[in-house]
Amino acid sequence: MSASRSLTFLPTPWSLGLSAVAVAATLGFGLVAWRRSGYRPAVAALESIRLGCVLLAAVLLNQPEWVEEFRPEENASIAVLWDASPSMETRDVSRGEKTSARPETRREAIEALTHPEAWKGLGDKMQVVIQPFSPRGAGRGTDLNDPLSKAPETIANLRGVVLASDGDWNEGQPPVLAASKLRMKGVPVFVVPVGSPTRLPDVELLTLDAPTFGVAGKAVRIPFTIDSALPRAYATTVTLKTSDGDEVTKEVRVEPMARTTDEVTWKPKGTGDYTLTLSVPKHADESLVDNNTLSAPIAIREEKLRVLVVESYPRWEYRYLRNALSRDPGIDLSCLLFHPGLSKPGGGNKDYIKQFPQGLDELSKFDVVFLGDVGVGDGQLTVEDARQLKGLVEHQASGLVFMPGIEGREFSLLETELGDLMPVVLDSSQPGGWGSRTPNHFELTESGRRSLLTKLADSADDNAQVWEGLPGFQWYAPVTRAKAGADVLCVHKDAANESGRLPLLVTRTSGAGKVLFMGTDGAWRWRKGVEDKYHYRFWGQVVRWMAYQRNMAKGETMRLYYVPDQPRMDQTLTLHANVMEPGGEPVRQGDVSARITAPSGKSETVRFASDGEEWGTFAGRFDPREPGKYQVTLTCKQTKATLEASFHVQGVAAERVGRPARPEVLEEIARVTKGKVVRADRVAEIVRSLAELPEPPPLVHRVQLWCHPAVAGTLVGMLGIFWVGRKWVGLI
Repeated sequence: MSASRSLTFLPTPWSLGLSAVAVAATLGFGLVAWRRSGYRPAVAALESIRLGCVLLAAVLLNQPEWVEEFRPEENASIAVLWDASPSMETRDVSRGEKTSARPETRREAIEALTHPEAWKGLGDKMQVVIQPFSPRGAGRGTDLNDPLSKAPETIANLRGVVLASDGDWNEGQPPVLAASKLRMKGVPVFVVPVGSPTRLPDVELLTLDAPTFGVAGKAVRIPFTIDSALPRAYATTVTLKTSDGDEVTKEVRVEPMARTTDEVTWKPKGTGDYTLTLSVPKHADESLVDNNTLSAPIAIREEKLRVLVVESYPRWEYRYLRNALSRDPGIDLSCLLFHPGLSKPGGGNKDYIKQFPQGLDELSKFDVVFLGDVGVGDGQLTVEDARQLKGLVEHQASGLVFMPGIEGREFSLLETELGDLMPVVLDSSQPGGWGSRTPNHFELTESGRRSLLTKLADSADDNAQVWEGLPGFQWYAPVTRAKAGADVLCVHKDAANESGRLPLLVTRTSGAGKVLFMGTDGAWRWRKGVEDKYHYRFWGQVVRWMAYQRNMAKGETMRLYYVPDQPRMDQTLTLHANVMEPGGEPVRQGDVSARITAPSGKSETVRFASDGEEWGTFAGRFDPREPGKYQVTLTCKQTKATLEASFHVQGVAAERVGRPARPEVLEEIARVTKGKVVRADRVAEIVRSLAELPEPPPLVHRVQLWCHPAVAGTLVGMLGIFWVGRKWVGLI
């Protein structure tokens, strides 16, 4: 960096005249004063100081400045920034007028600009720095602002920028902000836009929302979404293939210029880790086929869920529920009949237990608990039992089902901690509920039509017909309304109050677990004419839905589950862990952590904090930043136990093939920086424009002496010396 220095003035005629008059007058008065003093040396020195003050003031009146100019000695630099994001793989660039030729990808269209040979025309006058930019991490978007902002900071003596991109920015600050900063630095941007600004005819398989795990022999519902850019609707057949060779097909009607959501059902035969691959056939008018396939992992397990049913008397609803659960091969059932008024609980076969589970180690084994027409009192539950049931739901992700009866014993539960879990408000003036001679019927709500719990048929239309045709019930609980945060799945078809129609099937999340309220004891009547078809399916779905999170990953002494159960990219994942001692007692204080490895190989450690000492519950948070399969290793320092697990993060990458280009973004950058818009096949024009760039102005550093504090201090000091000198020589 070479530098030149000079002292400059900004005089005006009046400042020059005034300065000359002031200096001449001061010199004249000084000579007269010196002569009158008899030519004393002290007076001569004093008048010299006076003249110096006036001379300094006269100089300052003409605004002197000390100017330093710095010019770089090295050659100017040109930054060539080219887009390496996934959207650049879109094949929509046509060369010349041969429309029959296969289009190039956007990346291929700018290939020549990414090689040093293309910039030899600049000679030795400029140094060319070629840099690609792309999303930071899988699934992330392109940030155009970032490379433009960093170019002046990382490249010395930057003269100009060449930006080759499709303009599809979807992350970070608007690139026009960086363009404004470049304009202030005098750096123009020559943009090279590529790609079609209109979307190509395309059918894209957008999502494949496979669950984390399934159960061998049980059907798995796999939703998917197709995004169509075709102008007309058409019917096609999607194919689901598994890694073990299974194949399932389904007919789908793809809507035009819209997203179509559907689902395919697969019934796994065995256990193990599988990869599901869903594909959509290529349409005749489709231009892109790279986005017609998606894959997702799923773990298939052998199921064994622990269920506890607690009832007072063996009413019909209890008898058929017990039969349904005991005959389910995936359920290990325990039943407890209190028989209030008798000396001991009833029941005699292997399914029955003699007392309510004592201690957290026994109760925590159950995934789902059914509470029938039971309450708190002699020969029934205790207040401590109710407290532990609440903890089981909130801290260990178990499910709780309320099934009230005509005795109205559930009202005593409202006075315990279980009252907080009840998802509905009950009418205390009618504890026995309501009965009628004519059958009453359910009616699905909007949530009920979408819920897995109420899915008694494969299609939505068939399912609605099944619910309309179910045999009615002749008793229902005294419900007034659902509580805030509850999800009403079914209501009474006819009965209503000021809050609306009476809710009969209601769910609610409490802590880590789920609660279900069944407001009638007539579900056993669903067997009429069809035997076990709907009754067994409904209660089987209830048990599995409630136990799903609790059984995501479990070992001998550790259990891991998370919310939401189908996490998406950039959505905070809440991790819960239950840690037990080898003997089954909960770990009250422990150092629990999880090592989470992303699909890209990047690892992160999540520290868990105690979330319920009595239940050995620990919680942590994790933010997935990319889609795909994550590996988890959960460890507890105190027990030395580890648990290996995995989860799959759904998400659509912000950068995708087939997105339309955005040349208007690049044009705005060129306009703001006073650059140019140049076609990719005109490299010579870009080189010529760069060569014609004017020399950058030197870096100028100005020191305004006329208002500098040091100069002002010098003048004040001289005036002070002059005043003291006058007193010293006896003039004052």
